[in-house]
Amino acid sequence: MLITSVVLYLLVTIAIGLWAAQRVHNSKDYVVAGRSLPLYMSAATVFATWFGAETVLSVSATFTRDGLGGIVADPFGASFCLLFVAIFFARAFYRMDLLTIGDFYHKRYNKTVEVITSVAITASYLGWTSAQLTALGLVFWVLSGGAIDLSTGIMIGAAIVVVYTIFGGMWSVALTDLFQSVVILFGLTAVAWLVGDMAGGASKVIAAASEAGKFEFWPKGGSKEWLAFLAAWMTLAIGSIPQQDVFQRVTSAKDERTAVRGTLIGGAVYFCFAFVPIFIAYAALVIDPGYEKLFAAEDAREIQRILPDLILNKTPMWAQVLFFGALLSAILSTASGAIIAPTSLFTENVIRPFVRNMSDRQFMLLLRVILVTFSLAALLFALNSRSTMYEMVQNAYKVTLVSCVVPLAAGVFWKRATTVGAVLSVVFGLVSWTIAELTAAEATVPPQLVGLAFSIVGMVLGSLVPRAAAAPAVHPHGKR
Repeated sequence: MLITSVVLYLLVTIAIGLWAAQRVHNSKDYVVAGRSLPLYMSAATVFATWFGAETVLSVSATFTRDGLGGIVADPFGASFCLLFVAIFFARAFYRMDLLTIGDFYHKRYNKTVEVITSVAITASYLGWTSAQLTALGLVFWVLSGGAIDLSTGIMIGAAIVVVYTIFGGMWSVALTDLFQSVVILFGLTAVAWLVGDMAGGASKVIAAASEAGKFEFWPKGGSKEWLAFLAAWMTLAIGSIPQQDVFQRVTSAKDERTAVRGTLIGGAVYFCFAFVPIFIAYAALVIDPGYEKLFAAEDAREIQRILPDLILNKTPMWAQVLFFGALLSAILSTASGAIIAPTSLFTENVIRPFVRNMSDRQFMLLLRVILVTFSLAALLFALNSRSTMYEMVQNAYKVTLVSCVVPLAAGVFWKRATTVGAVLSVVFGLVSWTIAELTAAEATVPPQLVGLAFSIVGMVLGSLVPRAAAAPAVHPHGKR
């Protein structure tokens, strides 16, 4: 019955995605859903896109091992990102009436900045998308009892996501996100209630976590530990601001007010509900302390089996159906958004600037070709990675933190920011971060903070020094 339910769920999801394709008449419909999403859909797509595989399987498992201090990046950093976007960037994004975030860099600076930032942002999506494909592979592997190995499961998952995203674009993402949000909220709540009872009640689970020191949030130690803590938080809180998926959800809203409120509501629901799978995972340890042996596994991904193993081995069939339905909803909603976002960005801002007189029909075809190409790249990344989903997501946003955040923030809030400053900001940030990663990855100052600092220096030098050099000389007595 479980396999049948999962297959039916996947078929329904694909059907919704294909039905949504009927709303796509041009590239604006495909990329930003015609800028017409009402508040409930705007909030749902923000929540569903961010509530992904790493939230259910990896963040929850990381908490059972490391406590709150180990998950500062997600959900804490991720939720703050949405708060920052809603307060500081949503109105600016919406008023500019742009198709992608790359268009901002083009409009504020020039084509060079547009291309290099768009390439960096697109590259950052490989890790995030791969994390979702890895989760799909894990689900199929678990459900089949090992008959479908992890690699084959990843390939099957990639095919499913591509099929229902390729035709409907952002409309498919929005409508499936709405459906999947309901499944996530209802399914995980019911499972948490059941598992909490199995563990002796919610109070017992919370008390056990408290006694084990899992609620200790702030780092212990010196400057190295505090800087690592800050870097982990900033990687998602700030590094994920210049992301196309965030931009798309803001600009897909029907008006400016909806864009702001939808982002705030989606972010708030995400932060609160992220603790549901965390509760379930720790309840699993209370029910069966034997799960702690997964912490010592050579393959870091083994820790992510805690929830699937608990549900399959210790809960009734109805709970299994609800849990895996919610899990698949979380994965598919995030995976579809993680594919359409870089596809839109790369096509519009890396390829299109060099192709003249492209019709909208040709652009739509190119979008779909790039979508398949990016999906294949993410598939290869997932098949060859041995990191946990939580680590894959964190590593993805380091790229944008060191290269794209400063030009974006300066472009919005600093009138003196120049194209030279933006180029130097990207180059200084990426080069310094890469060198730090290769030569001093374990140094007191984490590499991504080194890259961010140099990115700021590049923006300031590039924007102010050429102006000072170009200023006319003034004679001591006031004559030129």
